[in-house]
Amino acid sequence: MAVLKRFIAGAVCPRCAEMDRIRAWEQHGVRYRDCVNCDFFEQSAIEEEAAAELTTRVNQEREEQQRNTIQTVRILDPRDR
Repeated sequence: MAVLKRFIAGAVCPRCAEMDRIRAWEQHGVRYRDCVNCDFFEQSAIEEEAAAELTTRVNQEREEQQRNTIQTVRILDPRDR
C-alpha cells in the first residue's frame, strides 16, 4: 500500500528555512515530516487521546447560560407617553 505524502502549505523547514518544502504523512501509528530541500526528518507517535475542544465565542458557557435564562418582554404602546 502506497503512503500518501502531502506538502504542508506555508510550513517553513526548521533546518534550511525554506517555505513550502515540508511533506507530512502517517504510517503504522507514527507521524512523519521531512523536507525535500535538505535532510530534515522528524517523527512522532500519534496520540489516541481526544483533543480538548478549543473555547470559542460560540461554545462559551456564558452564552449558553444566557440562552437558558428566561426574560420577560414588555410591549410598549407608542401612544402611552
